[in-house]
Amino acid sequence: MAHEITTGTILIKNGAPLPIGLQFETEAGVPGWRVVKGFDAPAMNRAIQKTGWTYFCLAGEIKTTVFGIDTQRMVRTAIARILIDPRSENCNSLEITRLVSVGSARFPLVHYVTVSAQSRHIQESIFLGGKARPELKTKKFEPPAAAQAIAGEKKALAQEPAKHVRAASV
Repeated sequence: MAHEITTGTILIKNGAPLPIGLQFETEAGVPGWRVVKGFDAPAMNRAIQKTGWTYFCLAGEIKTTVFGIDTQRMVRTAIARILIDPRSENCNSLEITRLVSVGSARFPLVHYVTVSAQSRHIQESIFLGGKARPELKTKKFEPPAAAQAIAGEKKALAQEPAKHVRAASV
């Protein structure tokens, strides 16, 4: 039996490049994607960071609703719709962030499922969509000297008491 897809489920695209040290079990999910067993997004992020790779969370949640009778079949259909959305085309992982199944009072056998997902991307580089650039080094940001002087003057003025107050003329 296929793994039940619930909130927190992670899917990985078939053929996605992964770090050598990353170990997890998968099983068939939707066509072209596999469901990761035993990992949620924070656990996956920690495991990927230990290997030196990055697990990006792309901005914007993708949501879709599907009607039907079999809940898991509706969930898989909803995920397939999410994966064909242009916002998820540049990702190699998907996190199910919300899954709501609601029945109808009027039609007791018909339900609808709303699935929300977050596109994610696993890659070696710390730059989204880029290659690793080891020649780049980080440094502490320091504002330019002119900006520091202006900030110092503002601070000095704020600390001085007002010498005189001018009344406004009517």
